[in-house]
Amino acid sequence: MTEEQGITKVTDIINGARIGMLATINEDGALVSRPLAVQEVLDDGDMWFFTGLGTSQVAHVRKDSRVNVSFGKNTEWVSVAGTAEVVTDREKIREMWNQAVEAWFPDGPETPEVCLLRVDSESAEYWTSPGGTAATVLQWVKAKVTNSRMSVGESGTVEL
Repeated sequence: MTEEQGITKVTDIINGARIGMLATINEDGALVSRPLAVQEVLDDGDMWFFTGLGTSQVAHVRKDSRVNVSFGKNTEWVSVAGTAEVVTDREKIREMWNQAVEAWFPDGPETPEVCLLRVDSESAEYWTSPGGTAATVLQWVKAKVTNSRMSVGESGTVEL
């Protein structure tokens, strides 16, 4: 798979899942994850999320910008490592605003609490298991019968 195909694979999985688990490093150095809806995935794998200035993810990113965002849907998964920054630019917030975000911030894009997290993606690992559960079960049976290692799909690492 070419680098461009790998990046497309990663962005397709993210766009298909839409909700990612954003992991940050808390004050004690422990990893903490929470779900966030991705607003935009750029061609290079960088991502944008809406959140609030008073949230733990914003506090964590301001102390340590290293993050991981993982996505999964059906038989595809991706884990993206990178760094995040808090963006409070009102013009960018208005540009990215949509009805779904309004459910969290009913006063609109001028809400003082609203901000964006921009994740600068550095690398991603993906896994796919084509054929779903039935194919996975068949691969398991084949591995048991032939006393071989189970193969359930494709995986790869992509530099972003």
